[in-house]
Amino acid sequence: MTMDNNAELAAALGKLLEQSGWMLACAESCTGGLLAAAMTETPGSSAWFDRGFVTYSNAAKVEHLRVSEDTLEHFGAVSEETAMEMASGALAASSRAQLAVSTTGIAGPDGATPGKPVGMVCFGFAHRTSGGVSTRAMTRIFEGDRAAIRRAAVAFAIRTAIDLSAPQD
Repeated sequence: MTMDNNAELAAALGKLLEQSGWMLACAESCTGGLLAAAMTETPGSSAWFDRGFVTYSNAAKVEHLRVSEDTLEHFGAVSEETAMEMASGALAASSRAQLAVSTTGIAGPDGATPGKPVGMVCFGFAHRTSGGVSTRAMTRIFEGDRAAIRRAAVAFAIRTAIDLSAPQD
């Protein structure tokens, strides 16, 4: 999977967001800005992409996204709990976005711990609703080298955002 494919996916997401009048924010750790880069490959993406945060360190997650130090201590940076707080923090930081996506994981080649292998990426999604904010998280394990894992994580994040943005019957 190439960045071109991710840019094409991002363009498809952009069309859905623009049709619904939504904007997107993202918070990235292991993808290091690749998600935001895919979004901004599309001309006119400023109509639907509001902002992105690259919060690689735990301190940045706490400072910029208001991830709880307790969450980081109890679950770790690579956890669904942290991913949800990252997405919620990105959404809270943007008065314009209705959807936020986050990524946090272990792209390798090192960094694996028991129960958290190289390739494990946690995703958070936060969506503004009439009743407040709805959040969800998911974890996937991708194979390949560091670059392949990061590209696959971006593709998964965009595909899931497409599913969340598609009109509901």
